[in-house]
Amino acid sequence: MNESLQLFVESFWPIVWGGISGTIPLALASFAIGLVLALAVALMRLSKNPIVSNIARFYISVIRGTPLLVQLFVIFYGLPAIGVVIDPWPSAIVAFSLNVGGYAAEVIRAAILSVPKGQWEAAYTIGMSPATTLRRVILPQAARVSVPPLSNTFISLVKDTSLASLILVTELFRVAQQIAAFSQEFMLLYLEAALIYWLFCLALSGGQARIEKRLDRYVAH
Repeated sequence: MNESLQLFVESFWPIVWGGISGTIPLALASFAIGLVLALAVALMRLSKNPIVSNIARFYISVIRGTPLLVQLFVIFYGLPAIGVVIDPWPSAIVAFSLNVGGYAAEVIRAAILSVPKGQWEAAYTIGMSPATTLRRVILPQAARVSVPPLSNTFISLVKDTSLASLILVTELFRVAQQIAAFSQEFMLLYLEAALIYWLFCLALSGGQARIEKRLDRYVAH
């Protein structure tokens, strides 16, 4: 067997395992925390209190206006300068969660605003409080609207986790880097990593399509 082909075959599973054990858990944890943060920020943006609304607006502006790599470096390399030292994995989760929060907040806000105002009014007429209306009436409808863009955000996050390799987090791309450094086959290993990212994203896109199809059953046309 050709040496390059043999290296490709032998390194395939270790890189895939790096994705399964590192990339996917990192993306899932960051996305879950980011969604909670995004919901809070979206509700702050919808607040009638200008101070609360502007705080949320400022956060979103900062997150969207700065590169994710810079945010990651500020947390991992910058915070120690003021005495705050965070390990690589938590640093990556914090950075990715904050980033997801900034982008997903606008998605959730738009989804909430897409629910007709009549839904709020109907809930109030049967005695529901604003909080109960939001939880039981508005958010379930907004969730269906927000699934496609939030799914795209998650798929993008899976790819963005490759940046965590720069702060020594062991994930898919970090494993590929380690094998490439040992074998000196940089082009081969990086192309293999790209292929595996692509396969992961294809699988996630297929899952997204199935979820959207199931949710579409409950949407009136």
